[in-house]
Amino acid sequence: MAPIIGDRQFTDSSVLTDFVINRGNGVKGLSEMGLKALPKPYIQPLEERLCMTKFVPQQSIPIIDMSHWKNPRVASAVCDAAEKWGFFQIVNHDVPIEVLDNVKDATYRFFDLPADQKNKYSKENSASNNVRFGTSFSPEVEKSLEWKDYLSLFFVSEEEASMLWPPVCREQVLDYIRRTEVIIKKLLQMLMEGLNVKEIDETKISLLMGSIRTNLNYYPICPDPELTVGVGRHSDVSTLTILLQDEIGGLYVRGNQGDGDNWIHVPPIKGSLVINVGDALQIVSNSRYKSVEHRVIANGTKNRISVPIFVNPKPTDIIGPMVEVLQNGEKPIYKQVLYSDYVKHFFRKAHDGKKTVEFVEI
Repeated sequence: MAPIIGDRQFTDSSVLTDFVINRGNGVKGLSEMGLKALPKPYIQPLEERLCMTKFVPQQSIPIIDMSHWKNPRVASAVCDAAEKWGFFQIVNHDVPIEVLDNVKDATYRFFDLPADQKNKYSKENSASNNVRFGTSFSPEVEKSLEWKDYLSLFFVSEEEASMLWPPVCREQVLDYIRRTEVIIKKLLQMLMEGLNVKEIDETKISLLMGSIRTNLNYYPICPDPELTVGVGRHSDVSTLTILLQDEIGGLYVRGNQGDGDNWIHVPPIKGSLVINVGDALQIVSNSRYKSVEHRVIANGTKNRISVPIFVNPKPTDIIGPMVEVLQNGEKPIYKQVLYSDYVKHFFRKAHDGKKTVEFVEI
């Protein structure tokens, strides 16, 4: 049980930090206290709140049926979506619905643990940097906090996972990773063929999917959802992100038309997975495929969860436009960069749209 602390006491940021971060209560702990007002550190600047006048209800990201994935039209649809939208949903992808339901249930189980048990996995207490329970994005550098708690699991091996990952969700997350690997490889094969990359050798496998990170995200009920965000505007640093969302909704993607400040809701579809291009794929494709800004709104009536798998280069890989992409004389847009340096630059600052990719522009 979280201790009873009144709204007024949270006007002291040190009390808030101690309760939310140091003692592991997270924003879930705040939510469960039934606060009547949003604590000031969570109030976002006006320009970062999603105004509903910018919402484009008639638009939708592509939905692609993967049941006949060997049909050239499926590959064409995947590449087209990656070029024009940066986001698409896939259905009939052969990841069993029970695997998806199990990992969602496991996410709730982890966040239902007492604060002191979750706090064993915090930055200060975790036995490994590969397992991290936290809140917001990077609280130490953010001027305004995000209304989200998370557990981040960097996959090294099943042996390490069995030793270090929380038992309440370990097997379900591992099964989710195993079952999605096939579809990840199919999607990357299609996307590489679209770039005229005919052979994916060991070097390219490392570059495209050399490391995997899975997050369990928890967005609790918020007292003033219109004043804050679940996640601020950003693009992912991954090659691809495979997202499982629940039935609540709340993910918005920047539209590809109009004045550039239109946002499209990604509606939950039972059994679907949301796929988005990350910065690493935009860089290696020399901007043929686009990583696109997205954000998550807070919810005033329902708790929401999501489980993204971030498919990344290895930290030690150098990323830059692929030779095959440039062989027709196309000029590189991006310089070569050590992937771990790119990721450090991303986490060194608050979410700020697409500014991370500008870090490597020539």
